Amino acid sequence: MTDLPKFNISINDSNAIIAISGRLDSTGTATLLQNVSQKISRATCENLIIDLEDVSYLDTAGATFISHLKMFGKRQGFKDISIINLKSEFSTLVDLAKALQQKDYSDQIPEALSFVEKKGKSASDVLIETKEFITYTGEITWALIQSLKHPTKIRWADTLIVAERAGVDALPIVALISFIVGLVMAFQAAIPMRMFGAELYVANLIGISMVRELGPLMTAIVLAGRSSSAFAAEIGTMRINEEIDALTVMGIDPIRFLIVPRIIASTFITPLLTIFSNLLGMLGGALVITSMGYPIISYYNQIASFVKWNDFAGGLLKCFVFGILIAATGCIRGYQTQSGPSAVGISTTRAVVTGIVLIAIFDGIFSIIYYYIGI
Repeated sequence: MTDLPKFNISINDSNAIIAISGRLDSTGTATLLQNVSQKISRATCENLIIDLEDVSYLDTAGATFISHLKMFGKRQGFKDISIINLKSEFSTLVDLAKALQQKDYSDQIPEALSFVEKKGKSASDVLIETKEFITYTGEITWALIQSLKHPTKIRWADTLIVAERAGVDALPIVALISFIVGLVMAFQAAIPMRMFGAELYVANLIGISMVRELGPLMTAIVLAGRSSSAFAAEIGTMRINEEIDALTVMGIDPIRFLIVPRIIASTFITPLLTIFSNLLGMLGGALVITSMGYPIISYYNQIASFVKWNDFAGGLLKCFVFGILIAATGCIRGYQTQSGPSAVGISTTRAVVTGIVLIAIFDGIFSIIYYYIGI
């Protein structure tokens, strides 16, 4: 049981004497601070005496507490504040606490930056971050090439576990979003199509949009928010706990050990999830078309006659690139995690934002390429 400190205050016409006994550590000072301050603030005498004869233990928290009492006493208007019966082994800590409180730290306050300096610093930070991102991208690319040359060295067991967590576990959310998007898009498209008596052609719209664009894009965005953030959090936590440094010390390449399995898993599960997303989106559209009185076989024939294999292949090609972007972005952001309580959260947010931005950019690039090659 901790020996909690106690105090006794006696006040006469000229002096207020505070006698403290027990252990002045972080726990003890917390129990005393408010009560002692209230007693001192009510005293109307000129002198304050702090008697430490019965103090059995004093650490830096206790020394800071004593120094605080002196400073508080001065603010209350005491003319003379003295410490009596201080044991010699405690005097060094009390002097150190006093010196630290009296030290002027104004010269350590950073000067405010001008507008130009702020913009220059922001630009410099962006360039440094871009350089790091490109460097990690190169290292990951080289590690992938080496792993493909020696496939037996790939950690296939971990790759399958990552594929299960990032792929199989993502099926429900991908299915829900794809089905709802197909359903909503069919209802919205049916309104103008009804004006021309061509509600059945909603099937053409659903089929081509899901296969070429919405299926790959929605799947990639879901994985960016779900899997990329998970990769960043896992590797960021390992970075803070110095587990990555431990791998390096043991002679294990962290990129080939941690990042390559995640990229391989994400590259192969993204197209599979996209096929699943396409089917669920078309199923949502089928529900709308059948509710309008058309048979399901008519809906199927419209899609089968309008959607070509090159449309399907073009959408899947996007997915392989999106899968690499999702995994690589999450791993790189996790690798860049700094120290601090919010570092992992920041890395996770940056992974999701960067992943979605890169997905949008590459989707635009694919659209331009497909347009000019006639796909």
